[in-house]
Amino acid sequence: MPSPEPEALLSTVFGFSAFRPSQEEIVRAVLEGRDTLAIMPTGGGKSLCYQLPALCREGVTVVISPLIALMRDQVRGLRAAGVEAGALTSGNTEEETEEVFAALDAGRLKLLYMAPERLGSSATLPLLRRIGTRLIAVDEAHCVSQWGHDFRPDYLRIGDLRKALGVPLAAFTATADAETREEIVARLFGGRTPATFLKGFDRPNIHLAFAAKDQPRRQILNFAAARKGLSGIVYCATRAKTDALAAALREAGHTAIAYHAGMEADDRRLAETRFQREDGLIVVATVAFGMGIDKPDIRWVAHADLPKSIEAYYQEIGRAGRDGAPAETLTLYGPEDIRLRRAQIDEGLAPPERKAADHARLNALLGLAEALSCRRQKLLAYFGETAEPCGNCDLCENPAEVFDATEAVRKALSAILRTGENYGSGHLIDILTGTLTNKVRDRGHDQLPTFGVGRELSRGAWQGVFRQITGQDLIRPDAERHGALRLTETALPVLKGETRIELRKDAVRTAPKTAVKTLVSEEDAPLLSALKAKRRALAEAARVPAYVIFPDRTLIEMAEARPGTLDEMARVSGVGAKKLESYGAAFLEVITGARVEMHPARRKLAGTEEGSLFDRLEEVQRGLVRGLDGTGKYLSCTHTTLRRIAETRPKTLSDLDRIGGLGEQKLDRFGKAFLEILSDA
Repeated sequence: MPSPEPEALLSTVFGFSAFRPSQEEIVRAVLEGRDTLAIMPTGGGKSLCYQLPALCREGVTVVISPLIALMRDQVRGLRAAGVEAGALTSGNTEEETEEVFAALDAGRLKLLYMAPERLGSSATLPLLRRIGTRLIAVDEAHCVSQWGHDFRPDYLRIGDLRKALGVPLAAFTATADAETREEIVARLFGGRTPATFLKGFDRPNIHLAFAAKDQPRRQILNFAAARKGLSGIVYCATRAKTDALAAALREAGHTAIAYHAGMEADDRRLAETRFQREDGLIVVATVAFGMGIDKPDIRWVAHADLPKSIEAYYQEIGRAGRDGAPAETLTLYGPEDIRLRRAQIDEGLAPPERKAADHARLNALLGLAEALSCRRQKLLAYFGETAEPCGNCDLCENPAEVFDATEAVRKALSAILRTGENYGSGHLIDILTGTLTNKVRDRGHDQLPTFGVGRELSRGAWQGVFRQITGQDLIRPDAERHGALRLTETALPVLKGETRIELRKDAVRTAPKTAVKTLVSEEDAPLLSALKAKRRALAEAARVPAYVIFPDRTLIEMAEARPGTLDEMARVSGVGAKKLESYGAAFLEVITGARVEMHPARRKLAGTEEGSLFDRLEEVQRGLVRGLDGTGKYLSCTHTTLRRIAETRPKTLSDLDRIGGLGEQKLDRFGKAFLEILSDA
């Protein structure tokens, strides 16, 4: 019996008269048994691209999907359309699981949805072989990216499963930059390039808007009030804020619920079900919500805090308007958001090159927030697409007021260069505004030509300048040097006066109304984050709570004092002899960027007067190892002997001899010189 044609099933099963753009060629590639990677915008009809081939092919198509809610929703929709589908998840009841196995044994099931965690079971591979698996489809394929914002470790098993079954694989995602695409190809397809379909990222029905934070709760309440009765999502950076904002929305007369990973699983499932079924419900959530929600009529998405990256932003706003009807977004941002997101990157355990990439992604989002013209052009350009001004964003409707900021930007870039690209914006602004802090004075930066050249702008205005030129990728924080700003190639023509730079007036004119409370100064925050990351790694390796390594107050003092040697590290409060021996070198390496080598005998004296005495004894010994004339036999005392001398401080040659470890020749060579040092101590 010939296989059914996809066009016929498209109409009879799914009720569509024609494919959407790009769907047909993807379906054909999958049907031909080619490994396939499709990057399509949210709402672009990804699921149909593997559901339709599954119905045209013999055997079972296994769909790996990251969220139970997403699988349940798709199985429900397929069954409603008359398609035999089932899911094996931890959320199943015993009866549901038995029903799925019965359908598999009877050969009725065409699509089997599985959570990635199930791939870790030794029973999974034999099961998939037994039921006649002919295709693996991977939804949300970007979850395989180890350093992505949705990483799922069990996605790393999919590549081995593909090889073991010897079947083609079709991977789908709505958001994947070039780097993530390379990771998908390497991990899912074994490095062999699949048939790749990169379709337009534009969602023209979604209105884009950003606003600087100014009483953010009021801003969100006003945005929701103007859309009362419409389904929406509000994303927050913390669980506590979701609860508080949901309560505020309820007080304002909205039907609103909170959703975050700290809730019980049953409560989360109830929230998902309510959102699917109730009209006009608002969910205030962390990013844990939405990836599995296939609700087509979400009319608005608001971010109460800046998202983690431009990819996260794109994916989260993409949950609005999946039916193609108009939808609106609003993203609030402020200095505290940027500081939080920088700290999250710096405190992670990713390698330096990954942290640098994550900072670049955040910079791209800042560039979108501080854009001078059409936001959609800026967003699509990040994904490698060109577009005309969209007419459907806040900047197309109300163009930003800009000014020629070339001179101010050149001053900022000059300050960065003249201080060796070793400082963050806080210290640089002190230099530009002529603020004589202890740090400025101690480093001699009050003598620089740039000291005080920027007094015409306020501190808040300079913060706006630095924020905007970061967004324009003229400067980047260096993850390996704790957030110190460095120039990019793009900045050089500006510095030389070959290129003009325009900035937004509002972003420079408007200073934050309230000071952000932080553990340390803005200048020391990146180093504190790096120290916390080291503490976390050591704590996980030792399987102890982080505070057992060092409490926060000790790390804060390290970040502020920046000890350069183990002796200086030993003077930091909370660094005792044992902890100095165990962890001192590791934390010092974070601060200085260089590996610390010190003999164990010397390390026991770190931070003490005896340690300084040891160094002087060692120095004089180095000058005498071949005698005064440099021609004698090579002689030296061991580090342990020098430590005993420093600790006991003998006053005569006889006392020195009694310490042991010298002998007559060494006593003759070094004795007098050692006693002179000891008498001065």
